Amino acid sequence: MEHQRLTNKEVKKKNRNQIFRYLCTHGTVSNPDIASDLHLSLPTVTNTTRELLESGLLRDLGEMQSTGGRRARALCAASDYRFSIGLDITRNHLGILLLNLTGDIIKYERIQLGFSRSSAYFSEVCQKINDFLLGTEISMERILGLGISLPGIVDPVQKMITYSHALGVRDLPFSEIQSYFPWHCTFLNDANAGAFAEGIGSDLPSSFFYLSLSNTVGGAIFHDGNLLPGDAFRCGEAGHMTLIPDGKPCYCGKTGCVDAYCSARVLSDLSGGRLEDFFLELQQNNREYRPVWDTYLKHLSVVINNLHMILDYDIILGGYVGSFLTPWLDTIRHLVAERNTFEDDGSFVKLCTYQTGAAAYGAAMDVMEEFLRTV
Repeated sequence: MEHQRLTNKEVKKKNRNQIFRYLCTHGTVSNPDIASDLHLSLPTVTNTTRELLESGLLRDLGEMQSTGGRRARALCAASDYRFSIGLDITRNHLGILLLNLTGDIIKYERIQLGFSRSSAYFSEVCQKINDFLLGTEISMERILGLGISLPGIVDPVQKMITYSHALGVRDLPFSEIQSYFPWHCTFLNDANAGAFAEGIGSDLPSSFFYLSLSNTVGGAIFHDGNLLPGDAFRCGEAGHMTLIPDGKPCYCGKTGCVDAYCSARVLSDLSGGRLEDFFLELQQNNREYRPVWDTYLKHLSVVINNLHMILDYDIILGGYVGSFLTPWLDTIRHLVAERNTFEDDGSFVKLCTYQTGAAAYGAAMDVMEEFLRTV
């Protein structure tokens, strides 16, 4: 079957989008740079960047240094042309993040606020975001929208959060949340948001599994540049794979789930709920914490190996625990390699690039991607 040929208008739009995305990720470049890297003709690039300059999406920074001959113009994306807000809602906290057009984090805050499905709660969240934006001098017209990350099953077909144990809600419509905010809202599961941040904002391969090790364990499959949702939008729920048959009780009501052995709370419950204190004590060779950590790593290595055996993808460790794992990466790779039938170095285990505000970043990027697709 022959591929349908694109119309001239479609080709022009595709080139325009490709060129603009290139500029968003490559800093200051010239038309010849773009033409060479994207294998497009110089007249096509020149005409397109002229249009983007006229629309305000690009800036002309003057002449570049000469390499002989006529000097090319230095171009860059207008990073402050538009912004998006990311909001990560958890049981006890909010993460608020401001993102510019080129994917740079302008500001991030984490605020303690207990969740409730009430007008008082969402009104306070809206006020917190307004307070967060004070001083940025960004007009409302330049904010594209608000991306919201939540721990739960996010169903874009029914347009609701169908279930969230962490927040204690069922069947929470997007429209109910949207009604409290003056911005256009999009919604993502927290693990999907973390995976989206890694997939869009880093140099990882186009396919990987993101294992979110937070107060609950979640996961997401990023395949060929896209999140895989699953038939019921539960794809990647690694926290409820059975790790130990008839093992510890899980909050879901079953026993032996990964979540009961690998959530951040397994560790933070020992240190008054502060995960950073657990790892600080661990580095100081706390004798009580070390056997707990060794057992945690043993269970985690089984989970990682099982996921890799099924998917044959890199496994990215994220969430709260993922941000503390740099000193332990070699240990984890060694433990995984001991279980792996086909590989002996565990190099497919990687750490998340976004160790602070990953879910909020992914949620903000979800809004930004909506805009980028229209350029």
